[in-house]
Amino acid sequence: MIPTRMAAVHLTGYGGLDCLRYRTDVPTPQPGPGEVLIRVTAAGMNNTDINTRTGWYNSGVGDGTTEAGGQSGFGVDEGGMGDWAGDIRFPRIQGADCVGRIAAVGQGVDPARMGERVVCAPYIYDPEDPDWLENAGFLGSEHDGSFAQFTKVPARNAITVEDDLAFSDAQLATLPCSGGTAMNMMLMAGLKAGDVVLVTGASGGVGTFLIQLTKHYGAEVVAICSATKSSEVRAIGADHTIDRGTADHAGAALAATQGRKFTLIADVVGGERFAEYLSLLKRGGRYVTAGAIAGPTVSLDLRTLYLKNLSFFGSTAYLQETFPRLIEILHEGGLKPAVAATRPLSDIAAAQEAFLQKHHVGSMVLIPPQMEPTRKDMA
Repeated sequence: MIPTRMAAVHLTGYGGLDCLRYRTDVPTPQPGPGEVLIRVTAAGMNNTDINTRTGWYNSGVGDGTTEAGGQSGFGVDEGGMGDWAGDIRFPRIQGADCVGRIAAVGQGVDPARMGERVVCAPYIYDPEDPDWLENAGFLGSEHDGSFAQFTKVPARNAITVEDDLAFSDAQLATLPCSGGTAMNMMLMAGLKAGDVVLVTGASGGVGTFLIQLTKHYGAEVVAICSATKSSEVRAIGADHTIDRGTADHAGAALAATQGRKFTLIADVVGGERFAEYLSLLKRGGRYVTAGAIAGPTVSLDLRTLYLKNLSFFGSTAYLQETFPRLIEILHEGGLKPAVAATRPLSDIAAAQEAFLQKHHVGSMVLIPPQMEPTRKDMA
């Protein structure tokens, strides 16, 4: 039985952790035509959730995604989504990463899908829309997301995964945002066998997937992370690691490759080392970014761009093949999602505080209250 009210976290405005309100009286959504209702069993947590809450996407914010800013916000009142989406409507239920069971179906959806275990693609768009990239909405931003006991998505966004797939729901909940972002970056930049790849922010959710995808495609990867995380990052698949506290990243990177320059840089850090990273690209190299943890404003000498025939890619909204390809690689055995910790949804503020300290490797996952048995339990 589906309750009329559910537990969920409301984001009440742009700002600090005090803008997160855990409630148990939120109306349960109802699936419309072509939609399914998901009973959420696991919800991944990402930089995107914190950046949205704090209004960091506003062009007036020049700081990186610091621990202090993540806790208190950046003083943004409106336009918190910047060039991405302009603004969101409050209260909003965040959460881009959704794994669970289909609890109800809307008109036009096969009732046989009831009870399916699903992982949800986070971008919501009409595949028949020629401007789908411009009009794509994001789960947890333009649409209520997974920081709740129930959420609704278009049926096509709910991708069935078999009950006997050897991954927990918490592991699967790292795929939509972290895994999808990494997959989209690599598809846009044309990752291929033989590439020599530099990955920044390698110990985070996106970074750990970038490493695994690089190895799956037959490329060599040098990963930048803190020295305390080096062994874990190597265990994930990095061929070489560089201590992010090293003064000369470029020198250390070239030492790791025995002087070979890089064909691809996958960067989620940005900041003052941007120009240093570009110096590592060989002529015709590619640079792709999906984040700016160390700061969004960088210094670019345009001569570096055009004299070296470089290609730049910015990655946010997924290509239509991104999420299906990610799931294929999962089934091929090319991925092992890294879960650093799970916490109850009601502990979201403490979870985000821990996330901001950046002591973990991989992703953190929130678990909403579970009220009813799954289809497997009822079999």
